[in-house]
Amino acid sequence: MESISLNDPAAARQWFAQMVEPLSDSFEAADVHRYVDLFSTILERAGSELTAHQLAQRFDRVRQIREFSGPDPSDVFVLSRVTLGADIAITSVMLDAAKQRFPRARIWFTGSAKGHELFIGDPRIGHAPAPYDRTGSLTHRIEASRSLAAVVDRPGSIVIDTDSRLTQLGLVPVCPEDRYYLFESRSLGQPGTLSQLAASWASRVFGIEAKPWMAPPSGEGADVAISLGVGENPAKRIADPFERQLLEALAGTGRSVLVDIGFGVEESARVLRATAGLPGVRLFEGSFAAFAGHIMASGAYIGYDSAGQHAAAAAGVPLVAIFAGYPNQKFLGRWHPSGPGPVTILQSDKSDPENLIRAACFSIDKA
Repeated sequence: MESISLNDPAAARQWFAQMVEPLSDSFEAADVHRYVDLFSTILERAGSELTAHQLAQRFDRVRQIREFSGPDPSDVFVLSRVTLGADIAITSVMLDAAKQRFPRARIWFTGSAKGHELFIGDPRIGHAPAPYDRTGSLTHRIEASRSLAAVVDRPGSIVIDTDSRLTQLGLVPVCPEDRYYLFESRSLGQPGTLSQLAASWASRVFGIEAKPWMAPPSGEGADVAISLGVGENPAKRIADPFERQLLEALAGTGRSVLVDIGFGVEESARVLRATAGLPGVRLFEGSFAAFAGHIMASGAYIGYDSAGQHAAAAAGVPLVAIFAGYPNQKFLGRWHPSGPGPVTILQSDKSDPENLIRAACFSIDKA
């Protein structure tokens, strides 16, 4: 650990991928402790005002669930989870709880503009910009976390931390502890999806029954909306020719199909290959929030474990989520999409690609 460069972006990306993310994705209490020991030492090395031991002690305090007892705040800052799917599955639950519990307060989605766009149709949700570069160096990421205090530490405000990367999962102090509420999602022992655990936490802390939701720009939709995005994690996709065969099977039913062209050169190239020449298949090009509006207006949704499944679940749209490359069964259970509509989970390690296609089409037929 001592050899890690704080100023090398490539080293930071490798360290997060090989050390930080596996500890977070295990959803085991022991790995939460390992993460705290590891990252608090990094923070001390990067010039934290608190020692690693003090940071760990603070974390143990703020992770404890405590009931809100007032006075009601003038501003509520809900921290983004940084990734769009998590902002629907988790952050939206906290926004819903804040809106209900504090009808006179200003509610702030604290994060990126593209994350705020998911809620842009609700005038109660303001935007408090808080940039975070997931490709930056450790120094850059830590400075982004520390600078968050200038955004959220206002008199009369409270901060709801969704276990956000903006605070390095609750380790970087951004306001006094008595105005800080941390949903520590990784060591909870009870069963449930992250959306369900967030709702349970909101009920215990604020006495509110909250749920996932979104208010993106409106869209036209199709019989089936599809995203082939994998959140920059190639392990989540199934190798060719699966995507082409899936789209051929759906196009062969005569349904209208809308496919998000996605983000980045690699994803767009895959989508273009998979959709080339297929009748009834349209491409969508634009922001994810705009595509979420099309998902809301569609009859069904199919995609990998990525943001689209949580958009469909929050909208109550029947969905098929294909999980591949997940680290363990607990991860699958936590990231299982939650919503009022029917949800079908297909695990790539439980079936071959042809059976997955048949199962996906069967689920859409039932929707």
